[in-house]
Amino acid sequence: MIVGSVCMSHSPIMDRNRAGPDAEKRFWSAIEKAADYVAEADPDLVVLFHPDHVNGFFYKLLPSFCIGIEGVSVGDFGTVAGKLDIPENRAMSCAEHALKEGVDVAVSYRMDVDHGGAQPIELLSAKMPLTRMIPIFVNCALAPRPTMARVRALGAAVGRWAAACPERVLILGSGGLSHDPPIPSLATATPEVRQRLIDGGPLPHSARMTRQNNVLGEGPRYAAGQSKLLPLDTDWDKRLLDGFASGDLTVLDGSDDETITRTGGRGGHEVRCWVAALAALGEGYRSDVLFYEPIPEWLTGMGIMTATPA
Repeated sequence: MIVGSVCMSHSPIMDRNRAGPDAEKRFWSAIEKAADYVAEADPDLVVLFHPDHVNGFFYKLLPSFCIGIEGVSVGDFGTVAGKLDIPENRAMSCAEHALKEGVDVAVSYRMDVDHGGAQPIELLSAKMPLTRMIPIFVNCALAPRPTMARVRALGAAVGRWAAACPERVLILGSGGLSHDPPIPSLATATPEVRQRLIDGGPLPHSARMTRQNNVLGEGPRYAAGQSKLLPLDTDWDKRLLDGFASGDLTVLDGSDDETITRTGGRGGHEVRCWVAALAALGEGYRSDVLFYEPIPEWLTGMGIMTATPA
């Protein structure tokens, strides 16, 4: 059975780049409320819809959706590295159910989960450790991305599987809202970066440190108005939150990917994970927006929402 859902933004630089004290106080208060919600739901299993930031999925083989049968947290940006507690038989059962419902999911016995999946798990584990999970990758970073309709189909199929489970299942959606991280593209990449985008593989320590320091340094520049990244779009964020809170998961159906990139930024595509998570609940879910503020030091329009099935 599904006991609830949490959808939330993540930011890999929140530990190093401090926001305004009042904004941080409000954010951490909302995290505590979300952790209380999770503890009260008392889940046995977490289904995690998460993006990837070109750490685990590459153009060598890029699925729209992939369910982790076995996997690890890569430990980027201070998240905990190590093997994830994924129940193999339950994860495969979820994948088989989705396939039978007409959603073509890939499976992975070597899934690498970066901060986009690990950070929300860690933040929500303050009152009750969330360890047993099924990670479900949704391609949000690299074109071509799945349509919103297919994302809803994925979420609905997984939701019907979860509703029939003997376990108490918590659904998490990680990503968004508006933000424009410096994600490389094939069209503009140097030959070295292009090879990395295609072939992937583990980053050497020096390369990972360089990559992370570049992102960390962008926070102060962004907050000071000296960044070339797209500004956060509070109107876009609130339109999404209003739609999601009211049960309208079609709010972005009229926007192609180029439009989303121009408004919500390159990271705005991660709201697909919210759409999948909320679609898993079915119609008539009850929701509560615990937090929304644009936090430039974290490069992100930060949102947190809980939702409970009807």
